[in-house]
This record gives sequence, C-alpha cells and structure tokens, in this order.
Amino acid sequence: MAKRLIPTLNRVLVEKIVAPSKTTAGILLPEKSAKLNSGKVVAVGPGLRDESGNTIPVAFKEGDTVLLSEYSGTQVKLGEKEYVLFREDDILGTLHD
Repeated sequence: MAKRLIPTLNRVLVEKIVAPSKTTAGILLPEKSAKLNSGKVVAVGPGLRDESGNTIPVAFKEGDTVLLSEYSGTQVKLGEKEYVLFREDDILGTLHD
C-alpha cells in the first residue's frame, strides 16, 4: 500500500518501529521505554537538483533503518498503516546491527 506514495525531491517515507509493550516473559514495560525514534525507510524521492540541473540523490535507500528527529515529519495514513514523511535533513542517520 505504501508503494502508491512516491515522495518528491529529497523526502523519505518512513514506517516507525513500534517498541514492544511487554517482554517475552510477559512483564509490562513503562511507556518511556517504549518510545523509539527509529523507523524503516519505505520509499525515497529522487533527490534535489543543484544549480546546473544535476540530481543530488538521497543518502538513504529503501529498507534502511534510520534514527529520526523527535519533532519533525508529516503523519501520513495509507489504508490501515501510518507512516511519516521526512525531509532528508530531518533524518539523523542510519542504524546498523
């Protein structure tokens, strides 16, 4: 469903990662520990153009796990899923295992 929205310019469509509210043993976790500012990149725009007309590609690709700014992005609901649309500058970096 998210493939229907193709971001423009240097925008990135992200599906936020929801932290578990319980451990595998069934212990309930407090809300503060459940707040994560990370997500998975679903779609990426083509990038910005410089003064000479060349495209500067976005630094992220589909499938990347990224660290997000806390108060940025635009909420987007497509079907039953919710996504957030960010500018490339609002993403702090990629997370690797």
